Amino acid sequence: MRLKLVVHSIAKFAAFESGTESVSYRFLLCCVVALATAWIVSAETHVSAQQTAPAPAVTTPAPAPAVVRDPNAYPPYPGPFYRGSNPKDPRLAGFYLNTGAFLYFIGLFLLWTWTAGWIDGDANSLKVRPDLWNSVVLLAGVVGFVGALCSPSFGIAFVVMTIGYAVPMGLYVVERNKRVPDSGKVLTRRHIRSVTIRLLSKLGIQVGSREQRESVVGPPIKLIGKSGKGAGEVDRSRQVESSKGYLAAKELVYDAILRRTTDIHMEPKEDEMSVRLRIDGVMYPAESFDRPTGDALVNIFKVLSSMDITERRKPQDGSFRAEMEGRQIDFRVATQGLQGGEKMVIRILDKGSSAKTLADLGMRKQMVEQLQEIAHQPHGMMITCGPTGAGKSTTLYAALQEIDAYENNIITIEDPVEYKMANVTQIEINSKAGQTFAGSLRSVLRQDPDIVMVGEIRDGETAKIACQAANTGHMVFSTLHANDTIAALFRLIDLEVEPFLLSSSISAILGQRLVRKLCNDCKEAYKPTADLLQKIGLPGDKVDKFYRPPSTREATCPTCNDLGYVGRIGVYELLVITDRLRDLIRETPNLTAIKAEARKNGMLYMKEEGLRLVVKGITSVDEMMRVVK
Repeated sequence: MRLKLVVHSIAKFAAFESGTESVSYRFLLCCVVALATAWIVSAETHVSAQQTAPAPAVTTPAPAPAVVRDPNAYPPYPGPFYRGSNPKDPRLAGFYLNTGAFLYFIGLFLLWTWTAGWIDGDANSLKVRPDLWNSVVLLAGVVGFVGALCSPSFGIAFVVMTIGYAVPMGLYVVERNKRVPDSGKVLTRRHIRSVTIRLLSKLGIQVGSREQRESVVGPPIKLIGKSGKGAGEVDRSRQVESSKGYLAAKELVYDAILRRTTDIHMEPKEDEMSVRLRIDGVMYPAESFDRPTGDALVNIFKVLSSMDITERRKPQDGSFRAEMEGRQIDFRVATQGLQGGEKMVIRILDKGSSAKTLADLGMRKQMVEQLQEIAHQPHGMMITCGPTGAGKSTTLYAALQEIDAYENNIITIEDPVEYKMANVTQIEINSKAGQTFAGSLRSVLRQDPDIVMVGEIRDGETAKIACQAANTGHMVFSTLHANDTIAALFRLIDLEVEPFLLSSSISAILGQRLVRKLCNDCKEAYKPTADLLQKIGLPGDKVDKFYRPPSTREATCPTCNDLGYVGRIGVYELLVITDRLRDLIRETPNLTAIKAEARKNGMLYMKEEGLRLVVKGITSVDEMMRVVK
């Protein structure tokens, strides 16, 4: 009966067609089933022989007379045939397969099938002659297993099967390791140690030093999916923990945070995933990943951000968070499908950082006093302008820090909320749900606010509502994308805000940029040339020396990670709206007339403020000229 079932299974399996299993896998699995059949047949033959064989004589044998047998009877078992696991055990007589050898055969076969699949995927991803290596692995496997079946002893079969598996595997590993960085090499001492420590750590066994465990298990950071669905966050986090590349994802995020990165750019190339980090506003290359690991990283971040991992063409956006050293850090993720893969940009928003005060921003004392006076006005509108990443929101938070949040009802409308402030109502808009700045601002004005902060003025409707709020007894803070203060003023007019409404509501416009600060530990002094001083408009008799980053990489220091710069400081341009400027805006807004009146009131251009930082040795001329144009 068992034989019939096995034969039926072989026939059914041989006729089975799968989209994932190859012909070689089905063929070799049939061989395994055939061996099992032989084992079962040998067992049934042994049982049948035991049932028909005569019992051995207990006493001294004596000459027995000839026995006449029935020609129709089943012939007796001719004698013991020992080829089993234990030749001394009579119960195993007749078994044609050794149990240990059979288990070794099955285990090696399963390992070979997994290895063949891994080589196929890895070779295709790295473009390491996949057709050649697939053929070599298949041929070596078939020869090894067929040779093992035909071997007269288990020892020879053991050698044949092991060579058929290990040789092509080893040759492929040698070739593929030449094409990947050290972190991506397999079967090296580092890789074996890492895998061992990682597996033992999952079992609760701690081996190796603390540094070794952290390097293998990962840095002290926890990635948490963010969906707003409670338990769903935990499920997605656990889902990616066992994914390929999870350790690399933690290392990438952790390293980016330590290096003060604001944006992580992952761009697919032909055979790798390039990584660039925006540090202090400048892009720097980072260590690339091989393409399989890079694709795995993209999928991990997409799962954490609740994105569709099957969609690789349409742009998607999402977010997740991380816990590191007792603080929470938010990440905004955006993807875009390209011809060669999927690009991903991750923006890092450190909510654990506390908002700075106006005095901490690096502006002149006189400018700080002017902004403090404006922030304490009972009504009006203060706008900060500049490009993306210029620190506009940070400046508005600093202005809000000057206001007593317990005596005033302060409401912010942001996308997203970047800093947590005590006793401040902070609203995060959701464009997908139809919640916009204009709609939220209209709703907030019905909640009796004293101070309102609008994250960004993006359209004419938001601009008009903000101006109306400033005219009805509210102090409004907001940001606007414009190159300088005068341009921001005319930008509001372009958004169809009536000049009379704008002139009566606006209090001040602050333009700003962020320049990198020189590292105090490795910056070097030099004497500027007369041509350079003339170019930037400084008198030659009042400047003795400037500072710049080290001329050679060897002269840099660990403080700045060999960059020559560490941190950033703001360069500002403040336009305070006086009564005369209000008249000019209300009557016929003229660029030349408004600039002349602003200069008459003592306004310094952004370039002039930047030169003050250069003379003090805070930044370099090249950095100032790069940012302020």
